[in-house]
Amino acid sequence: MRLPRVLALGATVLVLVSACSSGGGSKPTVRVGSDGFYESKLMAEIYAQALEANGYTVDRTAIGIGTRQVSAPALESGKFDLKPEYIGSGLAFYEPGKQTGDPAANAAELQKVLSGKGGGITVLNYSPAADQNAFVVRKETADQYHLATLSDTTAVQNQLKWGLATDCPTNPVCAAALKSAYGLQPTNVTLLSACDQPMVDALTAKTIDVGELCSTQPDIAKNGWVVLTDDKHTQPADNIAPLVRNDLLAKVDKTAFEKILNDVSAKMTTEALTKLNAEIVFDKKDIAAVATEWLKANGFVS
Repeated sequence: MRLPRVLALGATVLVLVSACSSGGGSKPTVRVGSDGFYESKLMAEIYAQALEANGYTVDRTAIGIGTRQVSAPALESGKFDLKPEYIGSGLAFYEPGKQTGDPAANAAELQKVLSGKGGGITVLNYSPAADQNAFVVRKETADQYHLATLSDTTAVQNQLKWGLATDCPTNPVCAAALKSAYGLQPTNVTLLSACDQPMVDALTAKTIDVGELCSTQPDIAKNGWVVLTDDKHTQPADNIAPLVRNDLLAKVDKTAFEKILNDVSAKMTTEALTKLNAEIVFDKKDIAAVATEWLKANGFVS
């Protein structure tokens, strides 16, 4: 039956009003990014798949975009919407010297900084999983130079070949921290991707003697390498938390959206993250497949 014109228009308006008042049937595409090393890409993929399981479309173009010097400005400028962050190092990037060994304090301070960046960025709940920067040597190097702490390297620093992160010269918890706390300004330095395979390969091949790795890298235990104690406490608590642009949160059911990510973060432990890294490094599993398996095992996807 054909509706009278006035009634038909009224029905159309009613449909439009209903769509608007319900928050819209469609959800915005979420652009997920990350730093370039595999663990950061893994966490981004885990968050991405959790969102997809809840009806969101995800754009992964910015996953692995580069170091924090690249990813942080990209998030601020709106090139993408969400990234996993290591909160202590993230805070040090913006406010050198404010980072601490207390993850709650780091998260609170980072939130203060990011509230004024790029229209506002929210720090969601941080995970139990923490991954600190770790300065590692082979056992024979530790034995030869009697190394147990970073302080032990000061006197022999120029007898050692150092592998440091590509961003170390400008990273306040790397070059600046090593110099101020330990008097370290080694002359033989190779800049490599930290927390990643190039650093592991160089340490294995003995082209470097000291390598800047991440504490959750499975290569450390497998090779029997020695983690030098950061006896001056230069490295902050680096629990992982999602950073989300506020303009994206304004387009979604904020409470439900944040719960998806916070629930995932709450389940991720340091032990679990180390195990997942081992699957990527030693079992050569695809990052997306590792993420899916973990999400299934923890009941986030079917």
